[in-house]
Amino acid sequence: MRTDNSIKNSITSMIGYIIKIAIGFISQTLFIKILSIEYLGLNGLFTNILYMLSFFELGFGSAIIYNLYKPVAEENIEAVKSLMKFYKKIYNIVAIAISIVGILIIPFLTKIVGEVSVDINIYVIYLLFLFQTVSSYLISYKKSLIYAHQKSYIINNVHMVCLVSFTAFRLLLLYLTKNYYIYLIISTAAQLIENIIGHIIANKLYPYLLDKNVNKLDPAIEKDIFKKVKALFFHKVGTVIVNGTDNIIISMFLGVTQVGLYSNYNLIITYIFNFLSNIITSTTASVGNLLASKEENRFFGVFKKIRFLNFWIAAFTATSILVIVQPFVKIWIGEEYILNIFVVIVLMLNYYQRTTRITYVTFKDSAGIWYEDRFIPILESIFNIVASIVLLKIFGLAGVFMGTIVSSLILWCYSYPKLVYKKIFKRNYINYAMETLGYLALFVAIAGACLGLSLILKVNNIYLQLVINTIISAIIPNLIMFLIFRKTENFKYFKGIVFNIINKFRLKIFSSKKKEKITNEN
Repeated sequence: MRTDNSIKNSITSMIGYIIKIAIGFISQTLFIKILSIEYLGLNGLFTNILYMLSFFELGFGSAIIYNLYKPVAEENIEAVKSLMKFYKKIYNIVAIAISIVGILIIPFLTKIVGEVSVDINIYVIYLLFLFQTVSSYLISYKKSLIYAHQKSYIINNVHMVCLVSFTAFRLLLLYLTKNYYIYLIISTAAQLIENIIGHIIANKLYPYLLDKNVNKLDPAIEKDIFKKVKALFFHKVGTVIVNGTDNIIISMFLGVTQVGLYSNYNLIITYIFNFLSNIITSTTASVGNLLASKEENRFFGVFKKIRFLNFWIAAFTATSILVIVQPFVKIWIGEEYILNIFVVIVLMLNYYQRTTRITYVTFKDSAGIWYEDRFIPILESIFNIVASIVLLKIFGLAGVFMGTIVSSLILWCYSYPKLVYKKIFKRNYINYAMETLGYLALFVAIAGACLGLSLILKVNNIYLQLVINTIISAIIPNLIMFLIFRKTENFKYFKGIVFNIINKFRLKIFSSKKKEKITNEN
């Protein structure tokens, strides 16, 4: 059941993000052509500001979902009902807190945004973004129960339908009206409706959520949640600062236009990252279920397999970003939107280190390990801000992302070896260092080889260059990794899964044709 649900979750995540990527590029292209790069910069900036306010969630969601794994596995409905009622209460408080602080930020908006040449009321735009964020906390919490049941594919399907329909509608209105306000109102309504649909589905799947008679949450569980939240608070603040300050720093020091230029690259990187993240994190509920079952002999084997898959896709996609993104952006929106190759290399390295963390975060979260390194995210965020500003002064835009890479070393050198490798798997630090550095060295070799080959095969025709670079990034990384890993246990495991899916599909087709033949003969 774990494997089947993980495969379903991964497949729907994959399909959903392919659709989302296509729609994202279409939306951004039309957005820039109809409005301007400054509007795009404002979009990215306000998204970051509201993302910063999400730290008020304090990690309650992760702590409650962790406590849901056991009662869900044991089918303890009363415990689930108590947890969900508590969840609702907490998220209502979070929505109020974000509303208050969000309003208090309004007087400082002009200093954060700086000068803009477009005729727009930044206060109205900001309030629309604020409403969108607050409303999501009021009705989205029930979807967590669907995730805990390892059925995220249901939510993925709803998201795909809403994404396609509402994006088409808002782009049509944007084309007809050229009005940014209408565009944002439709975006806000789309998210609200999607959350309402998820809310209704959760009620239908688990009708006991509508019961009025709900026991008070077990004091021991509530105490455990607050204990984890105390630790998760620091993780939440750290994550928000590290991931949410880039656009703010860029806007304050380099201007909102630079935010817009970076947003085009960030769109590509974010979609690819989320695509990979959803494939890996779709196993989170299964991992939590595995850890709750105390099948200790399987822990490290599962970890190695997921980490191997994580590395393969991360190395392949990071190399593809490095080799393909420049000619792609030039064709997509024009040469004037191209960033320096040095910035692209730094963005690619930051993407790689961020994506290869997914497996460690998945196991760490599933095991409920947050308290032990609660102060590390604060140190990481401080290093990130200081290093980003200092390196920005030296290297410009690239320095912002170099600061993020530098600050992440705290996790790679302390949290992951001690709290994941040592605590969960009882493995030593030397093995961790050798395996982590081995993967890194292989990735650098792959990326360097592909970049060098793309420069050697450089041509004057930009369309032909994109084709050449795409072929390089599609073949070389996967061929190198295949030759190196083809005889390993991890590779054979995923090869078996792929062939199993293919065989099931073939049998289904064969069975269908056989039935059709019998029907025709009769």
